[in-house]
Amino acid sequence: MRKKANRLTAILGVMWLACVVACPGAESSGAATLAPRPPMGWNSFDGYGVYLHEKAAMANLESMAAKLKAHGYEYFVIDNGWFGEYALQPGTIYASEKHAHDVAINEFGLFQPSKVYFPHGLKPIIDRCHELGLKFGVHLMRGIPRKAVKLNLPIKGTDHRGPEIADQAPERNCKWCTYNYGVDMSKPGAQEFYNSLINQLAEWGVDFIKYDDIVPYPLEVKAVAKAIADCGRPMVLSLSPGNNADPENIDAFRTANMLRVTRDVWDDQKDIDACFDAWRKWYGKAKPGFWIDMDMIPFGRLQLMSPRGKNPNPMKKGDIALSGKGTTRQCQLSKLQMETFITLRALSASPLMMGGDLPTLDDFSLKLITDPDMIACNQNGIMGHVVYEKDGIEVWNTPQKGKDDEGWLGIFNRSEDPAEVTLGTANFGLAGKKAYKMKNVWRDRVFLADKKHKIPAHGVVFIRYE
Repeated sequence: MRKKANRLTAILGVMWLACVVACPGAESSGAATLAPRPPMGWNSFDGYGVYLHEKAAMANLESMAAKLKAHGYEYFVIDNGWFGEYALQPGTIYASEKHAHDVAINEFGLFQPSKVYFPHGLKPIIDRCHELGLKFGVHLMRGIPRKAVKLNLPIKGTDHRGPEIADQAPERNCKWCTYNYGVDMSKPGAQEFYNSLINQLAEWGVDFIKYDDIVPYPLEVKAVAKAIADCGRPMVLSLSPGNNADPENIDAFRTANMLRVTRDVWDDQKDIDACFDAWRKWYGKAKPGFWIDMDMIPFGRLQLMSPRGKNPNPMKKGDIALSGKGTTRQCQLSKLQMETFITLRALSASPLMMGGDLPTLDDFSLKLITDPDMIACNQNGIMGHVVYEKDGIEVWNTPQKGKDDEGWLGIFNRSEDPAEVTLGTANFGLAGKKAYKMKNVWRDRVFLADKKHKIPAHGVVFIRYE
C-alpha cells in the first residue's frame, strides 16, 4: 500500500508542477497545504556557521523540543557544511579552514554526511527529531559537486555522467562557496540528477530543504521543485540568497515555499534597515504556501565554532577567518533593537527561523521569540503595509485575517535620535471604524492613542488592536 501511495503522490506532484508551469499564480494551492503559515524553526548557521557537529546538533535539538516546540517551532535545519571533511585545529573540534578541503559524496555524486562532524551519520539526528515530533531539514548548494564532475561519476538511473550536465562557466557559478558547479538544465540527465538527490533526502526522512545560490537560476528552482513533487515525501523548499532576487521570476519562486529577499542578516542595525527595504520591495508577494523570508533571527550566542581566543569581537590579527560573521559573541543588538527586529518579522509574516545557540539562550531572547502576541501576528500570515511615515517615524499595519477592525501595529522610530510622537487612529489607517482597545505588547500595558509617546532611537511600539 505504501508504494502505491507514493506512486500516487508522485503522479499528483507531476500534475501539480505542470499546473505551476502552465498557470502562473495557481501554484499556491498545493504549497499552501504544506506551509499554510510562515514556517517556524531553528537553523544552525548563526550559531555554528558551517561547522555544526553531531554533539551540538543533538543538544540544540533537545533544547528546541523543550523550549520552542510548544510555541509552534517545528523545523530543525542543519545549514551548509554537513558534508564537509574539514581540517581541524590540533586537539580541537574547530575548523582550521573556512571551506572544507574535501566533501563526502557517494558513487553517484550525491552529498553524504561528514565523517569529521557527523561520524555516526545524520540518521540518529533525523530519527530523534521525528521522535520529538519535530521536522528535519538540511542545506544544499545549487548544482552538482565539482568532485563528482572531476571523478566522472554517473548520474543515478541514467547513462549520463556528471561532466555532461555541469555548467562550468565561472560567471554562472557561486563565488563564495565553490563545492559545486551549476547544472545546465538543457542537458540530458540534468533533471535526473536533481531527482536522485531529492530522492535520497526523501529516503533519509528530510522534511525541509534550504537551497542556496539558486535564486538567480529559475530553471534550477523549477527542477528542484519538480524533483520534490515527484519524490513522494512532502518537503518545504526554501530559496536563498535573495538580496538580488528579480521579482520578474516570481512564478518560478512560487514553486517553492520560502524566498530569501535579503543578504545574510546579522546582529547590527544596517541589517535591520535592509529588512525594512526588503519588506517594502516585496510587499504583497506573500501568500499561503509562499512566504517572503528575511533570514534567521540572530539572538543569543552566535558563531560558537569561531572562538576569539584572547581577541575580542570584531576579529583581530591572529583570529582564523571562518564562515559567518565575526567570532564567538552574544548578540550585539540592544534590547530595543531586538524588539524592533522581531516586531518587523511578526508584522511582515517572515518565517521565524531562530539562529542562535538554544542550550545557552538567554531569557530575554527566549521571551521575544515565544511571545504569544508576536507569534499570533506572524502566523496570521498577512504581510503588513506602511500607513504613516514622517520624520523617521513609520507606522506599519497588519490586519487580522478575515477581519477589518482587528490586527497589529508597529510604530517604528527609524532615526538615530529619540522621538516624541502623538499619533491617533487616523495615522494608523483605522479612522472612522470604532473605539479601539489597544495593547502595548512589549510593555504589557494599554496603549493610548492621541497621547504623546516617547520612542527611543531604533525603538518600536508594538500594538495589538481590536
